[in-house]
Amino acid sequence: MIKELVTDEGILSTPCEAATAEDAQIAQDLLDTIASIEDAGCLAANQIGQTKAIAVYLDEADEPHVVFNPKMKRALNAYRTVETCLTKEGETKVTRYDRMTLLFDELKDGALVPCEAQLEGFTAELAQHAIDHCKGKYL
Repeated sequence: MIKELVTDEGILSTPCEAATAEDAQIAQDLLDTIASIEDAGCLAANQIGQTKAIAVYLDEADEPHVVFNPKMKRALNAYRTVETCLTKEGETKVTRYDRMTLLFDELKDGALVPCEAQLEGFTAELAQHAIDHCKGKYL
């Protein structure tokens, strides 16, 4: 279901709780919502009012990837950039990494399975933005 975006700083600043397989509907809501927003690149559950560590980001081919409990393990080639956000007005200066290892859980057959992905470029930046949201960083 397409959800309304949340702009409440209190919700967006709260670190998200660990997600479980029972949170599958939130993942579907994220997919539906991001598909409805033109030029969106990533979306975290707290941006639709759910304080669970779930996010979706788009890759270079605009394919969505849902990640439960995302974490950055290794990051290389730091750079400073300016980002905008769907749920905060203005721009924010941040440090991002051009290459990263993403650790996350993926929902398979009703259970969360640990996974890892190597990301680079803009896809890595989108995943880092989503991870920050899950940590409660108000971007």
